[in-house]
Amino acid sequence: MVTLKEATTKNELKQFVKFPFSLYRDSPYWVPPIINDELESFDKDKNPAFKNADARFFLAYKNGVISGRIVVIINWLEVNEQKISKVRFGWFDFIDDGEVSEALLQKAEEIGKKHNLDYMEGPVGFSNLDKVGVLVEGFDHIGTMVTWYNHPYYQRHYERLGFVKEKEYMENKFPTSAADPALFTKLNDLVKRRYGLKEINFTKTSEVLPMADQMFDLFNETYSKLSSFVPITEVQKAYFKKKYISFINPEYIKFIVDKDENLIAFAIVMPSFSKALQKAKGRLFPFGIFHLLKAKKHSKDVIFYLIGIRPDYQNKGVTAIIFNEYYKTFKAKGIDMCYRTPELEENVAIRQMWKHFNPVIYKRRRTYRKSL
Repeated sequence: MVTLKEATTKNELKQFVKFPFSLYRDSPYWVPPIINDELESFDKDKNPAFKNADARFFLAYKNGVISGRIVVIINWLEVNEQKISKVRFGWFDFIDDGEVSEALLQKAEEIGKKHNLDYMEGPVGFSNLDKVGVLVEGFDHIGTMVTWYNHPYYQRHYERLGFVKEKEYMENKFPTSAADPALFTKLNDLVKRRYGLKEINFTKTSEVLPMADQMFDLFNETYSKLSSFVPITEVQKAYFKKKYISFINPEYIKFIVDKDENLIAFAIVMPSFSKALQKAKGRLFPFGIFHLLKAKKHSKDVIFYLIGIRPDYQNKGVTAIIFNEYYKTFKAKGIDMCYRTPELEENVAIRQMWKHFNPVIYKRRRTYRKSL
């Protein structure tokens, strides 16, 4: 028999966060989060996402043992302003037991129906900067700090319970040696002259912060037409600056501005923290912080996290400037492999952007949907 308990206390939420540590104990591919960081993201007083969203956390018990978990989210910006009548769910993990997965998803369904919503979709987070999708291909590749990893049986549980594919995401990789600088070096000079553009490079995080709000505004403008988009609010900008920018080597952030110093494009690349996080085992102290700092400076693998180009500058060759700057940085640092975060299957423009690098699809993930 399966029983559900809502996690509300600090101790219960810690159990919620730590459940995957036992579920994936023997997996060489799962990348654990930092426990305190995950707890902070679930804290209504610290995460500004809660200003526009409600979230409830449930643990499933079978024979008195924690056997699954789920977060059920209603993003009221999405429901009331975008008129997308859905209940979200994420952080959905469970043992290979149909009773457990069904009980958790029924709870999400119950909450959605209570609020007269039309459908449920997951796994997703609060916003576009959260993790997304259940892995359906690529189980023998190490995860990243910005994606969920899961066992192969998850897909079977969704489909048995009547869920259908809503969105599909692809993850690509390519070696830096695949980059032919002749493809973008000449175009880089031409585009900068034609449109009066220039690149901005950074060496210190403090140099990035004054322009970070412009970057988030451009992110909202760039991604607003994607079906999964929920805009970043003013309060969230401050939160994300504090939470993420310090993790990123400032040399891996590139901005492009016009002749009036207006930001027209940005790109963020993150060093791979996967192996460092595995060594940290969920804790920054006493030694986890050193593994992360070492990876920040010396990782030979990088993740292309975000690229944003103002709509009126798209298809004008601006990516040549971005690639040219990264080519110089990667060559100087001896970067071996580039990975890309999940990209929507429908996003043809992003695939065109990368076609000259001959990327290989090595993972696929999906969100699933069910009508209420």
